[in-house]
Amino acid sequence: MNTGLRITAFAAAVAATFGTAYGVGTGIDPVTDKAPAAARHGEHDGGQREEKEVGKEKKKEKEKQTADGAAPGGLAVSDRGYTLDLETPRVEADRPQELRFAVVKDATGRNVTAYQEEHDKELHLIVASRDLTTYRHLHPTRAADGTWSTKAELPEAGGYRVFADFRPEGAKEGLTLGADLAVAGAYAPKKLPAHSTTTRVDGYDVTLKGELKTGAGGDLTLSVAKNGRPVTDLQPYLGAYGHLVALRDGDLAYLHVHPNGAPGDGKTKPGPGVSFGTAAPSKGAYRLFLDFKHEGKVRTAAFTVHAGGNGDTGDHPDAEPEKGDGHGH
Repeated sequence: MNTGLRITAFAAAVAATFGTAYGVGTGIDPVTDKAPAAARHGEHDGGQREEKEVGKEKKKEKEKQTADGAAPGGLAVSDRGYTLDLETPRVEADRPQELRFAVVKDATGRNVTAYQEEHDKELHLIVASRDLTTYRHLHPTRAADGTWSTKAELPEAGGYRVFADFRPEGAKEGLTLGADLAVAGAYAPKKLPAHSTTTRVDGYDVTLKGELKTGAGGDLTLSVAKNGRPVTDLQPYLGAYGHLVALRDGDLAYLHVHPNGAPGDGKTKPGPGVSFGTAAPSKGAYRLFLDFKHEGKVRTAAFTVHAGGNGDTGDHPDAEPEKGDGHGH
């Protein structure tokens, strides 16, 4: 998946007929120059040269930031020569509908039709409500013309963000593009759930250990238990025993967290703990969504955490008690 929250420094409708599919679908200050006019005129040529040099440095810094994965994804609809074309920017709440979209290569104006698989899929689609209380991780089907489609049912009206996480064939790295989705219906915004290190979903208790930090970061470990007993037979899902996505409260910056180890590497155990290397791009509140698979079913556990630069996990002032329904897919 895309570099993001190592954590280095996350919504979505109308049926159509497609050509041969290539994926298997399933159910993020103004500056005032006060120098005298004469001085400004006399320094015109030198000033231009200086501005050009500053511009070059800024460009280099931006390229370095992108290459290093420091900037979180999903904040832009276009990035690094690609654009997310969301064909269904409006859907209705609480009923299954089809989402359609394409990734367009800006240089040619054509849909991208060749991708590199990452975590067992060509493209991962994340749909999340702006209040971070609804989350869907979907795997759409790609048609021969590069159009993607998937069914989605979003229970609440309001503003959503759609994130396409992918890597075009031949690209050195993946990227995440984001677009706004409006879900029609009676809208009642919810507060961000309270900070918590435990949550329950479908009879499973998931515990979060570790602190979300900025800078160099550290590790987060999420442990799964059922009926009071540790689960030691988690099943691989998307190439790992757990899949973690984080969204920053406020702007929904998409931060993908990479797991430590992989099934079959001879040292990574199938539970109860799944470890992820993390580094938040800024202080603030984040919503973590862990997908894990057990007994043939994928479930999603959600947490609200806070990055304070020094492990600060103070509660969000508008937080509400944590709730989990496991409907992340």
